[in-house]
Amino acid sequence: MKSGNPSALKNGGDPLSTPRSNGGGAERSPLKVPFIIGVAGGTASGKTTVCDMIISQLHDQRVILINQDAFYRSLNGEQLKKVGEYNFDHPDAFDTELLLSCMEKIKHGSVVTIPNYDFKTHKSIEPGRVVNPCDVIILEGILVLHDSRVRDLMNMKIFVDTDSDVRLGRRIQRDTVERGRNVENVLDQYAKFVKPSFDEFILPSMKHADVIIPRGADNEVAIDLIVQHIRTKLGQHDLCKIYPNVFVIHSTFQIRGMHTLVRDAKTTKHDFVFYADRLIRLVVEHGLGHLPFTEKQILTPTGSVYTGVVFCKRLCGVSVIRSGESMENALRACCKGIKIGKILIHGDSKTGEKELIYEKLPSDISSRHVLLLDPVLASGNSAIKAISVLLSKGVPEANIIFLNLIASPEGIHAVCKKYPKLKILTSEIDMSLNKDACVIPGMGEFSDRYFGTGTKQRLP
Repeated sequence: MKSGNPSALKNGGDPLSTPRSNGGGAERSPLKVPFIIGVAGGTASGKTTVCDMIISQLHDQRVILINQDAFYRSLNGEQLKKVGEYNFDHPDAFDTELLLSCMEKIKHGSVVTIPNYDFKTHKSIEPGRVVNPCDVIILEGILVLHDSRVRDLMNMKIFVDTDSDVRLGRRIQRDTVERGRNVENVLDQYAKFVKPSFDEFILPSMKHADVIIPRGADNEVAIDLIVQHIRTKLGQHDLCKIYPNVFVIHSTFQIRGMHTLVRDAKTTKHDFVFYADRLIRLVVEHGLGHLPFTEKQILTPTGSVYTGVVFCKRLCGVSVIRSGESMENALRACCKGIKIGKILIHGDSKTGEKELIYEKLPSDISSRHVLLLDPVLASGNSAIKAISVLLSKGVPEANIIFLNLIASPEGIHAVCKKYPKLKILTSEIDMSLNKDACVIPGMGEFSDRYFGTGTKQRLP
């Protein structure tokens, strides 16, 4: 959703790159994967002020601000002679390859040195700025949303939208006071380069923004909502930051308690089924919440008008036999009369290869949204095979929602890298797989425990 409304949140200036640390101290370990936010907008739109306000509210996180301006290319002698003819607002004015390299390194926990660009000499000067790993990275600049490679690094993309007259007035004040230029030169550069580049490169990048902030730093409501959204994301599993198509149900003591029972090796079959069914129902309900919907107004018994929503009716379930069949009752309870297909996949114990043994799917499945049901996502091999079957039947990848109770990081990596457009929804992400490709800590062989077919199944 893209909107000028400050509440339009989806489902991450100062000429120098300035590391800023808030709270925590050096002894704190950074998050494995930092939350990366891109802040774009026209010249003097108030981007840095917006960033400062976000940073001040994230006082209990380690935050750094990296300015795209630091990655301006140093001008050579010939360019310096004709500096008035140089377009500093064109994408080619920036060393985007160096920017990408620095962002990749700090994203993976490395210390990096950011260039120190001097606007008076138009060159990078020593020393550079040393930036340490952190919880949140804010990348700010006029063109940070222009290059798709840079955008792909971001968890959240913001565009600061400020009136052009206000921006021009701010630019005149900034360039004359801070950069030693006269008003005539500033206006000439604005007419020649700044305005045309804004129209050609910067304004079109606004369509990539998750959040558009009208009036810049004056819009405190929008900034408060952004900070709340960031705090929510920081509390999520690292994999949710890597893959925007992975969703984990918000954990509560109730959910944690049910996981404790279904994971306990001493839990009876009766209790295992009871609490597994409760968890499955929650997963299915949350999965349905990711379906497309339209608004609908209805009349209540009191004669009042209520504006609600209607979800898409073209829906079906597909269970991966046989553990996936445990999720069918919950889906039927939520969606009366829903069609449910089945896929049976056999794995070779020696090679690990998966073979399709049986499939029975609705004939019109290509026109439906599909809830793929399998309680445990382990290596991801069976899931990938099942998804490939759905795609071969014409189901769009983006129309598949894969529902699990638990998932391993290895399985999530495997599925998301191959199918980045589908959604994975789970109630918990576990630590890893063991040498036998079992999820750890896991819950054991789910289908045996649920259907009572295990050789060591405890009876109630």
